[in-house]
Amino acid sequence: MSISSLSVVAPNALDNFCDLQSVPALRHFGRSEIVDRFRRAVPFDYIIISGLDVEEYRFGKGHSIDTDLPPAFMESYVADALSKLDPFVIAAKTTLSKVVERDIYAASPPPLRLAYLAQMFGVHNRTLFPVKRNGLMYGAVCFTRREPFEADELAFLEIVSEPIHTVVTRPLMERFAAQQLRLSKGEIVCLAHASLGLTSEEIATATQYQVDTVNTYIKAAVKKLGATNRSQAVAEAIRRRLID
Repeated sequence: MSISSLSVVAPNALDNFCDLQSVPALRHFGRSEIVDRFRRAVPFDYIIISGLDVEEYRFGKGHSIDTDLPPAFMESYVADALSKLDPFVIAAKTTLSKVVERDIYAASPPPLRLAYLAQMFGVHNRTLFPVKRNGLMYGAVCFTRREPFEADELAFLEIVSEPIHTVVTRPLMERFAAQQLRLSKGEIVCLAHASLGLTSEEIATATQYQVDTVNTYIKAAVKKLGATNRSQAVAEAIRRRLID
């Protein structure tokens, strides 16, 4: 798999893609003003933002990765299927906590090929923070730096990992999440009105739907969003930026 130069945060970057499946899974964004703002607070060499809060695109699937790692490193890593052998990645898939490369390597050294690539391209001290929702890890943000991160730096990076993930993946979620979740226009419209505190009867008046139709739409949206009730579905739709 080759790495694309697509930067999803660039204006109109996704205009030519009809669905999420058509967007390159592995993307190199080069320098990013957004990421550099965080880099000024805690210096790091490279960053990897992976996973989406969408079925089949969650962390560990390899279907959505944005990074400024050297493209040659990423292409070699993918071509050699190193994710299957990488103790760091294996550990990250089995925990909901921070993962520090040197701690993992102390018990499980990396394969020689990975160690060679890391040395060649200067990819050191990977430190990964999970991004979770309701106890489910759907994404992750990983930072690298030649010098290990200090405790206070790790505390800061843990705090900003979710905002970084949200900012970088927002264009994908805004454009494709409703489609991927298979929410209909009616379901989104009813959720939007419900977010204003309207009852089913009031939503029916505002939308010209029948009350039973409104309730059916909202019930379907609750199920698709993995919520347990209307209020939770509205909150989830707002969090996923399906409604304002």
